[in-house]
Amino acid sequence: MTDWKSKVLEAIDAGQEELLALCSQLIRYPSENPPGDSREISAYIIGYLKEAGIDTAIYPATETMFNLVSTLGAGAEERTGKLIYCGHTDVVPAGDRSRWDFDPFSGDIVDGYLLGRGASDMKAGLAGLIYVTALLSKLGVPLKGDLSLLIVPDEETGGHLGVPWVLERGLITGTAAVIAEPSGPLNPTIGQKGSCWFEFTVEGTPGHGSLSPVVGDSAIVKAAKGIEALQRLWDIKVDIPEEVQDIIRISQDYVKGSEEEDSLAYQVFDHVTVNIGTIQGGTKVNVVADRCTIQVDSRVPFGVDYRDVLDRARSLLLEAGIESEVKGFGFQGNANWTSNEEPVVKDLVESICEVSGEEAYGVLQWASSDARHFRTHNIPVLQYGPAELSTIHNFNEKAPVWQIIQCAKVYALTALKYLGVEDRES
Repeated sequence: MTDWKSKVLEAIDAGQEELLALCSQLIRYPSENPPGDSREISAYIIGYLKEAGIDTAIYPATETMFNLVSTLGAGAEERTGKLIYCGHTDVVPAGDRSRWDFDPFSGDIVDGYLLGRGASDMKAGLAGLIYVTALLSKLGVPLKGDLSLLIVPDEETGGHLGVPWVLERGLITGTAAVIAEPSGPLNPTIGQKGSCWFEFTVEGTPGHGSLSPVVGDSAIVKAAKGIEALQRLWDIKVDIPEEVQDIIRISQDYVKGSEEEDSLAYQVFDHVTVNIGTIQGGTKVNVVADRCTIQVDSRVPFGVDYRDVLDRARSLLLEAGIESEVKGFGFQGNANWTSNEEPVVKDLVESICEVSGEEAYGVLQWASSDARHFRTHNIPVLQYGPAELSTIHNFNEKAPVWQIIQCAKVYALTALKYLGVEDRES
C-alpha cells in the first residue's frame, strides 16, 4: 500500500523552489483592494491549476472581482468528507512607496524571507493551498472525500463579494474549512472577536478662520469631543460565556508569552476595542469646518452584542453634546469560534505537531475574518498560515520561508487525515 503521507511530504520538500516561485508570482500582481480587481491574478491561478489537470469554475461577483472554485473528487453527495481550502487574492494598499525598503510588489526572497505586500496577508498561505491542491492532483492521491479550493477576491474591505457571496448562492459546499490567514507557526486561530464598524457625521457652522472660535461652530472641534467620549467603549461590561472562558484564558496566556511587540494585546480579548480609523472634515484651512465625518473600527468580545456597542456609541455621543446618526458599515457581527473537539481542528493541530515536532494548540484571534461566514453556514473552520505577524498591513511586509514550507506540509497532511485515502492497491 502506498505511503501517501511520506510521498506527499517528500514531494513538497523536492518542490520547494516551485512553491516559492508561486508565492513570488502572486505578489507581483498588485491586487490592492481598494480599488479591487482580481482579473489578472485570477487568470494566472486558473492557468496554474489547469497545468495540474484541475478545472476552475469562475463566479464573477462584479466585472472585476472573480471568485474561483476548483474541486478534487467526484463531488457526489455520498462523499461525506468535503474539505474547503480558502484564501483571498486581495491585499491592502501598499501606501507610501517611499516608506518601503523594497518594492512592495517585487516578490523577492532575501535572507530567508518572502518580501512584498501580501506576503503574510495572505499570498504565501494562498500559494501553499494552491500548490498543495495541484500536487495532490499530480500525484493522483486517491482522497476518499472532496477537496475544494475556494479563492475569493474580496476580504480586506469587508469581504461582501467573496466568501459570503459564494456561500449564500450555494456555489460550494463543505463539512469543514481551512483558511490560510496568517497565524503563529504552532497556533492556528480557531475563533475571532466580533466587529462593529460605524461612522457618524458632525455638522457645524462655517465662518472665516480668522474669527474662530468667536464666529462659527467648528464641526472638527465638536467631533474631537465625540472621539474622546467614544474611548469609553472600552469600559463596556463584558460577561464572558462559560463555554469560552478556557479558550480565552489560553489565548491570553499565549499572547502574554509572546516576544512580539503586541504582547500586551492579551487585554483586548475581554474588552471592546475602539480605533478611530479615518477623519474627514473641513474644506479649507482658513474656513471654520462645517462638517466632519469619523469612521470607527470597534472589535467586540464574546459576551457582548455588536448592536449594543452601536447603542452605547450613540449614548456616549449624546452625552458629549453630539446629535448625529450612528451608521454601521463594513464588518458587522459577533464573536464566534470553532471547538477544539471538531475533527478538522484536531487533524490540523496534529499535523502541525507532526511537521514541527513541537506542541501545537488553537487560540483566539483578536481581529475578524472570513471565518465567521463559514460558521454562519455551520461549517467548522480554522485559520493557519505563514506570517511575520508584526508586518501585516505594515510597510516592509514579509513572511519567513521556513513557515511557508511548514504550512504547505500541514495543509497536505490535514487533507489526508480529514478526508482519508482509499486503499486502491488492496
